[in-house]
Amino acid sequence: MAIVATGFFDGVHIGHRLVIETLVSEARKRGEESLVLTFWPHPRIVLQNDAMELRLLNTPSEKISLLKGLGVDRVEQVDFTKEFSEMGAEQYLREVVMERYGGTAILLGYDNRIGHDSLTPVQTAELASGLGLEVIRAEKVSSVGIAVSSTKIRNALKAGDVETASMYLCYDYSLFGEVVHGKKLGRTIGYPTANLELDEPLKLIPAVGVYLSQVTVGNRLFYGMTNVGATLETHIFDFDEDIYGQTIKVSFMKRVRDENSFESLAELQAQLRDDEQYCKKLLSLHK
Repeated sequence: MAIVATGFFDGVHIGHRLVIETLVSEARKRGEESLVLTFWPHPRIVLQNDAMELRLLNTPSEKISLLKGLGVDRVEQVDFTKEFSEMGAEQYLREVVMERYGGTAILLGYDNRIGHDSLTPVQTAELASGLGLEVIRAEKVSSVGIAVSSTKIRNALKAGDVETASMYLCYDYSLFGEVVHGKKLGRTIGYPTANLELDEPLKLIPAVGVYLSQVTVGNRLFYGMTNVGATLETHIFDFDEDIYGQTIKVSFMKRVRDENSFESLAELQAQLRDDEQYCKKLLSLHK
Protein backbone atom coordinates (compact mmCIF):
# COMPACT_ATOMS: atom_id res chain seq x y z
CA MET A 1 0.00 0.00 0.00
CA ALA A 2 1.35 3.39 -0.96
CA ILE A 3 0.50 7.07 -1.02
CA VAL A 4 1.49 8.33 -4.45
CA ALA A 5 2.64 11.67 -5.85
CA THR A 6 3.03 11.85 -9.62
CA GLY A 7 4.76 14.34 -11.90
CA PHE A 8 8.04 15.23 -13.57
CA PHE A 9 9.44 17.16 -10.54
CA ASP A 10 12.26 18.85 -12.48
CA GLY A 11 14.53 20.58 -9.97
CA VAL A 12 12.68 19.20 -6.92
CA HIS A 13 12.19 22.88 -6.07
CA ILE A 14 10.56 24.61 -3.11
CA GLY A 15 7.07 24.14 -4.57
CA HIS A 16 7.65 20.42 -5.13
CA ARG A 17 8.94 20.15 -1.57
CA LEU A 18 5.55 21.15 -0.16
CA VAL A 19 4.06 18.20 -2.02
CA ILE A 20 6.83 15.82 -0.98
CA GLU A 21 6.75 16.88 2.68
CA THR A 22 3.00 16.26 2.76
CA LEU A 23 3.47 12.91 1.00
CA VAL A 24 6.12 11.70 3.46
CA SER A 25 4.23 13.00 6.50
CA GLU A 26 0.92 11.40 5.49
CA ALA A 27 2.58 8.09 4.63
CA ARG A 28 4.35 7.91 7.99
CA LYS A 29 1.14 8.76 9.85
CA ARG A 30 -0.66 5.88 8.16
CA GLY A 31 2.24 3.43 8.20
CA GLU A 32 2.21 3.26 4.40
CA GLU A 33 4.91 3.70 1.76
CA SER A 34 5.57 7.12 0.21
CA LEU A 35 5.97 6.67 -3.54
CA VAL A 36 6.85 9.19 -6.25
CA LEU A 37 6.03 8.30 -9.85
CA THR A 38 8.10 10.41 -12.22
CA PHE A 39 8.82 10.20 -15.94
CA TRP A 40 11.69 10.06 -18.40
CA PRO A 41 12.16 11.58 -20.88
CA HIS A 42 10.40 14.91 -20.33
CA PRO A 43 6.94 14.90 -21.97
CA ARG A 44 7.89 17.87 -24.18
CA ILE A 45 10.69 15.81 -25.73
CA VAL A 46 8.12 13.24 -26.85
CA LEU A 47 5.22 15.52 -27.70
CA GLN A 48 6.55 18.87 -28.97
CA ASN A 49 8.75 20.10 -31.78
CA ASP A 50 10.94 22.25 -29.51
CA ALA A 51 12.56 19.21 -27.87
CA MET A 52 16.03 20.26 -29.07
CA GLU A 53 15.71 23.52 -27.13
CA LEU A 54 14.53 22.03 -23.83
CA ARG A 55 17.11 21.91 -21.07
CA LEU A 56 16.49 20.39 -17.64
CA LEU A 57 17.42 21.20 -14.04
CA ASN A 58 18.15 17.61 -12.99
CA THR A 59 19.40 14.39 -14.45
CA PRO A 60 17.25 11.37 -13.49
CA SER A 61 19.81 10.25 -10.88
CA GLU A 62 20.01 13.74 -9.33
CA LYS A 63 16.23 13.90 -9.10
CA ILE A 64 15.96 10.49 -7.44
CA SER A 65 18.70 11.43 -4.96
CA LEU A 66 16.96 14.71 -4.06
CA LEU A 67 13.58 13.00 -3.59
CA LYS A 68 15.02 10.26 -1.40
CA GLY A 69 16.91 12.91 0.55
CA LEU A 70 13.51 14.39 1.46
CA GLY A 71 12.42 11.07 2.97
CA VAL A 72 10.56 9.46 0.05
CA ASP A 73 10.56 5.68 0.45
CA ARG A 74 10.46 4.79 -3.24
CA VAL A 75 10.87 6.56 -6.57
CA GLU A 76 9.74 4.85 -9.77
CA GLN A 77 10.66 6.27 -13.17
CA VAL A 78 7.99 5.55 -15.77
CA ASP A 79 8.97 5.50 -19.46
CA PHE A 80 7.17 8.39 -21.14
CA THR A 81 6.44 7.17 -24.66
CA LYS A 82 4.01 8.34 -27.35
CA GLU A 83 1.75 5.41 -26.42
CA PHE A 84 1.92 6.26 -22.71
CA SER A 85 1.07 9.90 -23.50
CA GLU A 86 -2.25 8.81 -25.00
CA MET A 87 -3.41 7.30 -21.70
CA GLY A 88 -6.31 9.19 -20.14
CA ALA A 89 -6.42 10.18 -16.47
CA GLU A 90 -8.85 7.42 -15.51
CA GLN A 91 -6.73 4.70 -17.14
CA TYR A 92 -3.54 6.13 -15.58
CA LEU A 93 -5.02 6.23 -12.09
CA ARG A 94 -6.56 2.77 -12.33
CA GLU A 95 -3.90 0.82 -14.25
CA VAL A 96 -0.69 2.56 -13.19
CA VAL A 97 -1.26 4.19 -9.80
CA MET A 98 -3.59 1.57 -8.31
CA GLU A 99 -2.93 -1.73 -10.10
CA ARG A 100 0.76 -1.51 -11.03
CA TYR A 101 2.02 0.35 -7.96
CA GLY A 102 -0.58 -0.40 -5.27
CA GLY A 103 -1.59 3.19 -4.64
CA THR A 104 -4.30 3.67 -1.99
CA ALA A 105 -4.16 7.49 -2.02
CA ILE A 106 -2.91 10.13 -4.43
CA LEU A 107 -1.43 13.45 -3.43
CA LEU A 108 -2.30 16.35 -5.75
CA GLY A 109 -0.39 19.62 -6.01
CA TYR A 110 -2.20 22.83 -6.90
CA ASP A 111 -1.35 22.56 -10.64
CA ASN A 112 -1.17 18.77 -11.08
CA ARG A 113 -2.63 17.86 -14.46
CA ILE A 114 -2.96 14.19 -15.21
CA GLY A 115 -3.52 12.15 -18.33
CA HIS A 116 -3.96 12.84 -22.03
CA ASP A 117 -7.17 14.67 -21.12
CA SER A 118 -5.11 16.99 -18.84
CA LEU A 119 -7.61 16.96 -15.98
CA THR A 120 -7.35 19.72 -13.37
CA PRO A 121 -6.72 18.74 -9.73
CA VAL A 122 -10.45 19.23 -8.98
CA GLN A 123 -11.45 16.95 -11.88
CA THR A 124 -8.76 14.41 -10.96
CA ALA A 125 -9.92 14.38 -7.32
CA GLU A 126 -13.49 13.65 -8.38
CA LEU A 127 -12.36 10.88 -10.73
CA ALA A 128 -9.99 9.34 -8.18
CA SER A 129 -12.69 9.27 -5.50
CA GLY A 130 -14.98 7.43 -7.90
CA LEU A 131 -12.27 4.80 -8.38
CA GLY A 132 -11.87 4.34 -4.62
CA LEU A 133 -8.57 6.23 -4.52
CA GLU A 134 -8.28 8.64 -1.60
CA VAL A 135 -7.23 12.20 -2.49
CA ILE A 136 -4.87 14.38 -0.44
CA ARG A 137 -4.35 18.01 -1.48
CA ALA A 138 -1.13 20.01 -1.05
CA GLU A 139 -0.95 23.77 -0.54
CA LYS A 140 -0.31 26.23 -3.38
CA VAL A 141 2.02 28.88 -1.98
CA SER A 142 5.61 28.15 -1.04
CA SER A 143 7.51 29.66 1.89
CA VAL A 144 8.80 32.41 -0.45
CA GLY A 145 5.21 33.56 -0.93
CA ILE A 146 4.83 32.74 -4.63
CA ALA A 147 4.00 29.75 -6.79
CA VAL A 148 7.43 28.51 -7.91
CA SER A 149 7.75 26.57 -11.15
CA SER A 150 10.55 24.79 -12.98
CA THR A 151 10.04 27.22 -15.87
CA LYS A 152 10.67 30.24 -13.59
CA ILE A 153 13.89 28.63 -12.38
CA ARG A 154 15.04 27.86 -15.93
CA ASN A 155 14.36 31.47 -16.92
CA ALA A 156 16.35 32.76 -13.92
CA LEU A 157 19.32 30.57 -14.88
CA LYS A 158 19.11 31.66 -18.52
CA ALA A 159 19.36 35.25 -17.26
CA GLY A 160 22.34 34.39 -15.03
CA ASP A 161 20.33 34.97 -11.86
CA VAL A 162 21.67 31.95 -10.02
CA GLU A 163 20.81 33.43 -6.61
CA THR A 164 17.08 33.48 -7.37
CA ALA A 165 17.37 29.98 -8.82
CA SER A 166 19.09 28.78 -5.64
CA MET A 167 16.38 30.34 -3.46
CA TYR A 168 13.65 28.57 -5.45
CA LEU A 169 15.56 25.27 -5.54
CA CYS A 170 16.70 25.33 -1.86
CA TYR A 171 20.20 24.43 -3.08
CA ASP A 172 22.83 25.91 -5.40
CA TYR A 173 22.30 24.89 -9.02
CA SER A 174 25.04 22.46 -10.06
CA LEU A 175 26.63 20.83 -13.07
CA PHE A 176 28.57 17.55 -13.05
CA GLY A 177 31.20 16.64 -15.58
CA GLU A 178 34.56 15.13 -16.38
CA VAL A 179 37.65 17.35 -16.31
CA VAL A 180 39.10 17.32 -19.84
CA HIS A 181 42.09 18.94 -21.50
CA GLY A 182 41.60 22.46 -22.83
CA LYS A 183 43.90 25.03 -24.45
CA LYS A 184 45.77 25.51 -21.14
CA LEU A 185 45.80 29.28 -21.71
CA GLY A 186 44.92 29.99 -18.07
CA ARG A 187 47.94 28.06 -16.85
CA THR A 188 50.29 30.38 -18.75
CA ILE A 189 49.01 33.41 -16.78
CA GLY A 190 48.73 31.78 -13.36
CA TYR A 191 45.04 30.85 -13.57
CA PRO A 192 44.80 27.17 -14.53
CA THR A 193 41.25 25.94 -15.10
CA ALA A 194 39.38 22.65 -14.94
CA ASN A 195 37.49 22.31 -18.23
CA LEU A 196 34.20 20.48 -17.78
CA GLU A 197 32.60 18.06 -20.21
CA LEU A 198 29.03 17.60 -18.97
CA ASP A 199 27.73 14.17 -17.96
CA GLU A 200 24.24 15.05 -19.24
CA PRO A 201 23.93 17.22 -22.38
CA LEU A 202 20.28 18.02 -21.55
CA LYS A 203 21.28 19.90 -18.37
CA LEU A 204 20.66 23.63 -18.55
CA ILE A 205 23.82 25.77 -18.51
CA PRO A 206 23.46 29.22 -16.88
CA ALA A 207 23.91 32.39 -18.95
CA VAL A 208 27.31 33.27 -20.35
CA GLY A 209 29.48 35.01 -17.76
CA VAL A 210 31.74 34.55 -14.76
CA TYR A 211 30.40 33.07 -11.51
CA LEU A 212 31.57 32.50 -7.97
CA SER A 213 31.25 28.74 -7.53
CA GLN A 214 31.72 25.91 -5.10
CA VAL A 215 33.60 22.92 -6.47
CA THR A 216 33.33 19.36 -5.17
CA VAL A 217 36.32 17.13 -5.96
CA GLY A 218 35.71 13.66 -4.55
CA ASN A 219 34.46 14.39 -1.04
CA ARG A 220 36.37 17.69 -0.69
CA LEU A 221 34.89 21.17 -1.09
CA PHE A 222 36.69 24.11 -2.67
CA TYR A 223 35.70 27.50 -4.05
CA GLY A 224 36.53 29.02 -7.39
CA MET A 225 35.34 31.12 -10.30
CA THR A 226 33.65 29.53 -13.27
CA ASN A 227 33.56 30.97 -16.77
CA VAL A 228 30.56 29.98 -18.88
CA GLY A 229 31.21 30.65 -22.55
CA ALA A 230 32.15 28.48 -25.49
CA THR A 231 33.47 26.11 -22.82
CA LEU A 232 32.82 25.58 -19.12
CA GLU A 233 35.98 26.19 -17.13
CA THR A 234 36.64 26.69 -13.43
CA HIS A 235 39.68 28.14 -11.70
CA ILE A 236 39.75 26.48 -8.26
CA PHE A 237 41.22 28.72 -5.57
CA ASP A 238 44.34 27.49 -3.75
CA PHE A 239 44.36 24.20 -5.65
CA ASP A 240 47.14 22.58 -7.65
CA GLU A 241 46.35 18.94 -8.37
CA ASP A 242 46.03 16.88 -11.54
CA ILE A 243 42.34 15.99 -11.75
CA TYR A 244 42.07 15.19 -15.47
CA GLY A 245 39.56 12.39 -16.01
CA GLN A 246 37.83 12.94 -12.67
CA THR A 247 34.16 13.91 -12.37
CA ILE A 248 33.64 17.09 -10.37
CA LYS A 249 30.60 19.09 -9.30
CA VAL A 250 30.40 22.84 -9.92
CA SER A 251 27.73 24.73 -7.94
CA PHE A 252 26.86 28.30 -8.96
CA MET A 253 26.69 30.80 -6.09
CA LYS A 254 26.66 34.28 -7.69
CA ARG A 255 27.18 35.87 -11.10
CA VAL A 256 30.23 38.13 -11.00
CA ARG A 257 30.25 39.72 -14.46
CA ASP A 258 29.63 39.32 -18.18
CA GLU A 259 32.12 37.44 -20.31
CA ASN A 260 34.48 40.01 -21.87
CA SER A 261 37.00 39.98 -24.70
CA PHE A 262 40.54 41.15 -23.96
CA GLU A 263 43.16 42.66 -26.22
CA SER A 264 46.09 41.06 -24.41
CA LEU A 265 46.94 38.29 -21.96
CA ALA A 266 48.10 40.94 -19.48
CA GLU A 267 44.64 42.55 -19.60
CA LEU A 268 42.98 39.17 -19.08
CA GLN A 269 45.32 38.38 -16.19
CA ALA A 270 44.51 41.72 -14.50
CA GLN A 271 40.78 41.08 -14.85
CA LEU A 272 41.11 37.58 -13.40
CA ARG A 273 43.06 38.99 -10.47
CA ASP A 274 40.23 41.48 -9.83
CA ASP A 275 37.66 38.68 -10.16
CA GLU A 276 39.53 36.52 -7.65
CA GLN A 277 39.76 39.35 -5.12
CA TYR A 278 36.05 40.11 -5.50
CA CYS A 279 35.09 36.45 -5.15
CA LYS A 280 37.21 35.97 -2.04
CA LYS A 281 35.69 39.11 -0.52
CA LEU A 282 32.22 37.65 -1.17
CA LEU A 283 33.29 34.39 0.46
CA SER A 284 34.56 36.18 3.55
CA LEU A 285 31.15 37.87 3.89
CA HIS A 286 29.39 34.57 3.14
CA LYS A 287 31.21 32.83 6.02
